[in-house]
Amino acid sequence: MSTGNMRRAQLVTPFGVGAMSVLVDGTSVITAGLDHWFPKSDPTFAPEDFIVHDWRLESRLKVKEFRLPPDYRTQAGSDPRNVRLTVPVLRFPCWSFCMYCKRLAHKPLSFQDVVRCDDPAHEGRKRKGPRMSQVPFVTICTDGHLDDFPFAEWVHRSHNPRCRGVLRLFSIGGGGLEGQVVRCGYDAQGKRDERLGCGASRSLQGITTVRPRGRDGAERTVLTEDLAGSGGDPYYCTGARPWLHQVDGPCDKAVRAALRAAGNVYFPKVESSIYLPQQEGLVSAAMRDLLRRADVGPVLSLLFSFAGAAATAAQIRDALPAELFADHSDEELVAAYRDLHGIGAEPPAAIDETDLDDLEVEGLWRYPEFKKIRETPDDDALRATDPEVHPDLTSHIGRVRSVNVLVETRALRGFTRGQDGELKLPVGKAMLRRKGLAPDKDWLPAYVVKGEGIYIEIDPKQLARWEARGDIQDRADKIGTRYGQVMIDRGARARDLSPRFIMMHTLAHLLINELVFACGYSSASLRERLYVSRQGGRDMAGLLIYTAAGDSEGTMGGLVRMARTERLRSVFAAALRDARWCSTDPVCMDAGQKGQGPDSCNMAACHGCAHLPETSCEEFNRFLDRGLVVGTFADPTLGFFSGITL
Repeated sequence: MSTGNMRRAQLVTPFGVGAMSVLVDGTSVITAGLDHWFPKSDPTFAPEDFIVHDWRLESRLKVKEFRLPPDYRTQAGSDPRNVRLTVPVLRFPCWSFCMYCKRLAHKPLSFQDVVRCDDPAHEGRKRKGPRMSQVPFVTICTDGHLDDFPFAEWVHRSHNPRCRGVLRLFSIGGGGLEGQVVRCGYDAQGKRDERLGCGASRSLQGITTVRPRGRDGAERTVLTEDLAGSGGDPYYCTGARPWLHQVDGPCDKAVRAALRAAGNVYFPKVESSIYLPQQEGLVSAAMRDLLRRADVGPVLSLLFSFAGAAATAAQIRDALPAELFADHSDEELVAAYRDLHGIGAEPPAAIDETDLDDLEVEGLWRYPEFKKIRETPDDDALRATDPEVHPDLTSHIGRVRSVNVLVETRALRGFTRGQDGELKLPVGKAMLRRKGLAPDKDWLPAYVVKGEGIYIEIDPKQLARWEARGDIQDRADKIGTRYGQVMIDRGARARDLSPRFIMMHTLAHLLINELVFACGYSSASLRERLYVSRQGGRDMAGLLIYTAAGDSEGTMGGLVRMARTERLRSVFAAALRDARWCSTDPVCMDAGQKGQGPDSCNMAACHGCAHLPETSCEEFNRFLDRGLVVGTFADPTLGFFSGITL
């Protein structure tokens, strides 16, 4: 099998464990579980090269450490460590299709050779049979399982078909699945041949269809209910986990077909953290680079396991070669040690591991970041300055920060399929490997990047007056009600979607869409991070637009310059002006009254005005409404920024 190249960051998202990708030779593969990412008994393997720490995120995800995905290296000089490490993948889907004779063939997951068709129709060729292509269909369930499409079961209308005849997939015209027909016992020309099988035939129409849920709230699909024919026993998920080369056993969830490249096949759950220095300015960038060295970090971790918070500068120097820290003071050395292990910092808020997807819990987790950024920190890992707010914006904007440097850690904690629903932490972590690890050895894949950004905070008095209006809450409730019904239908919990959240989320999208024309970044390179909460004592109304990339694109500086007073005013003016009229209006504004977009959870927002690439949005382009930002045609005063003149 051919190999493929991929950036390390992509192995966290979007092509992490359990995700499918395509190699350079066209082979579709699935990324294997974490059990096989690193060698277990290779004496040349040095794990310290891949270990990274973020004590806040480690505490939240209940792991000892994070590991960078392995990078492929050739041996440099006499150092044999970590040479030629690769992330394993498995060939999936296992079903292949011959475009010439239409034959279907099944090969095991571990099959590494090119799949060629051995049908008698190709006899007489000078070369081997033609190369077969993998079928575009897979099956998924809401518990995260993934399997091949059951061609034999579907065409024979049986859970355990006795016939083992030759299957072929014919196209009989038409632009949809109704024109794709599976047949058993037909030759390459589509003629019936009793020697090849029973003669069963069935269209693929409806295999992706999801029916309204039953009274018990369980998902219902055509594939589950109709595979064995009307009145037959339901065909449930097999419990397959091909990324682990494992089958869990019978699963009681309905199964549906999906295109292998469809967006609903894989929803990665990625948690991120902005690094917060505990003692600003004491630890230099050079010292942090030393702590990341393969011969330093693990030694300090070992020292921490024995001495804990009581370790002194003398003990740290004794544990490592003296020349390493010769240019650093004892104060900086101890500060770096304490910073590395989160000693002396305010412990992260206690968060139930089952509530990671809750919006208010997310606000609780981000509150320390909110406090630190607005205080203009001055550290090599997090630096922000105050460019001041333009007088024309002070009525609505309370604070602006130019974030020159930030460090972000992103970790994969699991994934869902079928829908972007809730995922409990233990369930998600169990999906990433065959066997769980002890707490003192547990790790998750992550990557660390540097970036820059603009922090904007809404004026609290103006926000309070705006949110107190009944018509504002009524409009926000429309989105909340729609989303609540969707969550009830899926057996999940609803969320409190406040007017400030919808307004600020939409504002972030509008600003990003304008910044891409002014700062030199593509829209996919900019991200939003919302600091929104109405919890007592943790009231927040801020947003961070930032870039964080693993290459030079993260250091261009173009975004920070846009935080300057005059430039930010022009960005706001252009964003609000464009928001008042979408290129698809009046359709976009009118359609929003009944809901549009994913799960119908947007109002006046579409691809022409407020949508972003999904990697840039925290909510998969849901919960957007220009009406709460600039008003509607029927009520221009409805928006938070309706009264501002720029």
